[in-house]
Amino acid sequence: MADENTVFIGKKATMNYVLAVVTQFNSGSSDVIIKARGRAISRAVDVAEIVKNRFIQDLKYTDIKLATESIATEGGGNANVSSIEIYMSK
Repeated sequence: MADENTVFIGKKATMNYVLAVVTQFNSGSSDVIIKARGRAISRAVDVAEIVKNRFIQDLKYTDIKLATESIATEGGGNANVSSIEIYMSK
């Protein structure tokens, strides 16, 4: 799956990301990945559930990957940040 099938979740409104995922499926993609880190993880889960329950009922979760990434901080140290990838397909 290439990057064009990936939706990165950030600080925008939840419905913006829902629209992005629905647009991916409507433009012919059979698989979409929703990715998020840190505090955006809950928004990513909300996006996946809204798309599945309200817009495209025949979607399936094909995989969910959880990870911890180490990121360099401004102070020179490292911080661990959780990340999630939600794989959805028709």
